[in-house]
Amino acid sequence: MDHTSTALGDTVRAHRRTAGLSQETLAEDAGLSVGVIRKIEQGGSARVETLHAIARALGIPTSALFAPGAPRPVVEDGANRQLLTQLRQALMPPVGITETLADPGRVDELPELRRRIEDGLALYDSDRYESVARMLPGLLTAAEAAAATADGDERREAVRVRAHALLLAGKYLTQVRQYDVAYQALTEAIRVAREMEEKLTAVTGVIGLCWLLLRQDRFDDCARLAAATADQIEPRMSSAPAGQIAAWGELCLRIASAQVRNNRPDEAEEARRMAATAASAVGTEVSDYRTHWATFGPVTTELKAVEDLALAGDSRGVLRRADEGVLTRSAMSKVGRPSKINWNRHRLDVAQAHVRLGSTQDAMNELARIRRMSGTWLQHQPMARYVMGDILSTRKRTLTKEMRTLAAHLNVHA
Repeated sequence: MDHTSTALGDTVRAHRRTAGLSQETLAEDAGLSVGVIRKIEQGGSARVETLHAIARALGIPTSALFAPGAPRPVVEDGANRQLLTQLRQALMPPVGITETLADPGRVDELPELRRRIEDGLALYDSDRYESVARMLPGLLTAAEAAAATADGDERREAVRVRAHALLLAGKYLTQVRQYDVAYQALTEAIRVAREMEEKLTAVTGVIGLCWLLLRQDRFDDCARLAAATADQIEPRMSSAPAGQIAAWGELCLRIASAQVRNNRPDEAEEARRMAATAASAVGTEVSDYRTHWATFGPVTTELKAVEDLALAGDSRGVLRRADEGVLTRSAMSKVGRPSKINWNRHRLDVAQAHVRLGSTQDAMNELARIRRMSGTWLQHQPMARYVMGDILSTRKRTLTKEMRTLAAHLNVHA
């Protein structure tokens, strides 16, 4: 058989040999089949969850396995390119040697722009991504025009409005995995907020950028950025505003998420402890887009702790904690509910735990519930497709109508 060498395969092989392990021993220690190890070393690709398991078995950071190499050929996506044209024009105008050729945009009143941003956030939270995509180009150009023409007392508010419009764009684009445009939106939001010394607005942009970096498997970059920012805004728990404490706590969650994925459990545990301190200080789930966009509190912190168990492959631990303590319905009625996205992500962890333990119907029930609540969101989640694929591959009987319908919804083929 002709095996093509790849940077990933060579790196895994080198670390395995340095550790003195055979392919069989590494597979056993990582909880994988030896076929998976052989496939990777012979030039195959791997999910980041698989690389995390291998790194854990080798006792190295996951990022140590991310070797540079030439990207694989890209399948042309003309449809998305066309759909994003206007949004790219608003965020990434042509730049010449003497001027930037941006559309001037109409100048709207600031209260009207505020209303449009709030409408956009409501549409985003309702998974109406098509509507968000349609409104963003006009909102961005109008917000930029308002910031460029405002003066006096209105200028600070106009710049803040522009930053919030950019944050909305970055949030949406990260969610639908358009990372290059999302990076442009988020970094511009951080830049304009810094210029006006709007620290919490800039921090909101950093939190969003850390999410993007996590999505790109840039664990070291995410942890460093979140830690540096958290150090700069660390609050006095007894007196700081809830928005500042929530923002700091969210940064701690980003540190923990990056470190646990990078096989640095001690650093992740310390960051989780700090996040729990912040969650205890705020007492309830806090969300106010003018100071802190991400919903944060005791429930969100616990969801992320359960996610750690999922990343570590502890499926029984996930199911044991999934509906206990602060995650019970009665507890959430007192302290508030997390964001719908965080809750759905948690239930995906539960679905994955079920399928790993052989409970395919329980996994199906979770996926079906998420689809009823957030069908469009679910279509953008690779984990949902992985879980559905695992259900189909382990199903020994004829697929049910519900399974066929959900597989079609996720574009997963048996």
